[in-house]
Order: sequence, then structure tokens, then C-alpha cells
Amino acid sequence: MIPDWALTAAYWLHMLATVVWIGGLVTLSLFVLPSARKVLAPSEYALVLERIQKRIDPAAWFSLVLLLGTGMIQMSSNPNYEGFLVVDNRWAVALLIKHIMFVGMAVISAYMTWWVLPGMRRIVLQQAKGKIDSQADDETVSLYKREVYLSRLNLILGVVILALTAMARTS
Repeated sequence: MIPDWALTAAYWLHMLATVVWIGGLVTLSLFVLPSARKVLAPSEYALVLERIQKRIDPAAWFSLVLLLGTGMIQMSSNPNYEGFLVVDNRWAVALLIKHIMFVGMAVISAYMTWWVLPGMRRIVLQQAKGKIDSQADDETVSLYKREVYLSRLNLILGVVILALTAMARTS
């Protein structure tokens, strides 16, 4: 049995991590990045994205780990929880779908963090050194479009996860 104070702390930390992660996605996807895309060339945009990534990634990845840990504590203390992969009520269905989407968001975030954004950075550095010509702009634009698509997909998944959380809470 988990003490009330520990469960309260887990709920609070879970909500705080959600605000940081989803709030960061909303701010970037709906406000910061669209504005940056309108006024910056793709290579400049990649540099701005790199600076933002250096500041936001540690908080986002820490939030992800915190969500995982505090979510496990909350799940195991819920009276609807009947065991690993036991999906026999509305709460369990909502949580299963939520966890699948959470894994999807983590995979998308990892792909963006370790492949898309470094690819954009690599092209910008090569352009700055004069090692590549304008053909690389096609690759930059391709990565840029992928970043836009994945950011929006992650935001949509985050909003659906919040809806599934509300569904689970009312079960």
C-alpha cells in the first residue's frame, strides 16, 4: 500500500511533468515554430531549432521519465488495476491506449532529437563551410517538413492522451 503523501506527490509530479511536456509541445508547435518558419530561411530555422532543442530537450526528457515513474505509481494504486495487460474495464482500455500513444510520442521525440534535428544541423554546418551546394536545400526542406509533421503529430497524440486520462478518471 502506497502512503497517501507519496501518492499525492506522484499525482502532483505527474501533472507538473505533463504541463512541461505538453505545454512545451503546444508552445512550440502552435506559436514559436510557425512564426520562425515564416520569417527564417530553412538553414536559419535549423539553427534556431538547434538552440531551442538544447534548452528544451533536458526538461522534456526529464518529464518523460517522471511521467513514466509517477504513472506506474498511480496505476498500481488504482482500484481498477487488476494486473499487467489485464484489460477488462473502461479504465484499463483507456490506460492501454494511453500507454501505446505515450510510447509513440517517446519514439517520435527520440527520432526528432537524434535524427531529424541533427540532420538539419549537419546540413547547415556543411552549407556554412561551403561543402555542399543548393541541392542540399532539398534535403533541408525535406527534414524541415518532417519536423513540422512530427511536431504536429506529437501534439495531437498529447491531446488525445489528455482525453484518455480524463476518460480513465471518470471510470
